[in-house]
Amino acid sequence: MPGRGAKTGSGGVSRVLVTGGAGFIGCHLVRRLLSDGNEVIVLDNFYRSTPAALGDLSDRVEVVEGDIRDRETLRRTFRGVETVYHLAAQSNVLGALTDIDYSFSTNVIGTFEVLSAAEASGVQRVVYTSSREVYGEAQALPVWEDAPLNAKNAYGASKLAGELYCRVFASRGLQTAVLRLANVYGPGDRDRVIPLFLDAAKAGKPLRLYGGGQVLDLIRVDVVVEALARAGDGRPVPVPVNVGSGRGTTVRELAQRVLGLTGSASLLDVQPARSFETSAFVAGVRRCEEVLGLRVEQDDPLSLLPQMAAG
Repeated sequence: MPGRGAKTGSGGVSRVLVTGGAGFIGCHLVRRLLSDGNEVIVLDNFYRSTPAALGDLSDRVEVVEGDIRDRETLRRTFRGVETVYHLAAQSNVLGALTDIDYSFSTNVIGTFEVLSAAEASGVQRVVYTSSREVYGEAQALPVWEDAPLNAKNAYGASKLAGELYCRVFASRGLQTAVLRLANVYGPGDRDRVIPLFLDAAKAGKPLRLYGGGQVLDLIRVDVVVEALARAGDGRPVPVPVNVGSGRGTTVRELAQRVLGLTGSASLLDVQPARSFETSAFVAGVRRCEEVLGLRVEQDDPLSLLPQMAAG
């Protein structure tokens, strides 16, 4: 895929900032932005990560330990920044359910503070990572960007509120780009379905499924990083964009694939479905190609799974 990261003005180096840059997607994005020749700042409170997660990137970026809810930290850190990639969040459904106060204050208030600081500091564009959870239960598959937004859990509601604030600040002149991510997976992920299944299979423990019939749209992290990089370049992104594979995989199919790749004899522990989880999502991805010039449909959305199973 061609490199198209943050724009570099008249041939100079672009100064970009990644909130949540030490997280799963953040680390992959930081590596990509560096390879495109950008000067990168990572702002992270290390709530779910540590500075060690950046590995060899630590010496190549400016790392700021701070919270996106802290106005003074944002004011100081955003000076001279051209593009902000806003990834910092309480980033999963279950985490938002168990700590709804942190989810609200980080995902809603934190996003407002990021947008406000970006506007005040003259940032050219904020790229906001939203989620498929803003749609809630799909009325039909695939789900296109103009489908009703009926978030059914605290995480989806917080991400939808962030989108609305992006719209507000866009009306005031700040360029914003909203990407609605499907189920992102890849090396470095943890505490989500694929790494949990892999860990259980390798340990010979049962793979716990809640329902098992839920349909997920699984998308490789490298494809998501490409979409983020393109969203941060010079072309406006005036509408929300789904980023998914355009393919559905049931949780039971995923579990069976993990067992096959690991050679595990682990059993499937099927529990009742959980009410806060959506039953099916497959992204309509035509707009991703139209707006970002990126074709994301994949014959095998789980093509990274063998690499993760071998790791």
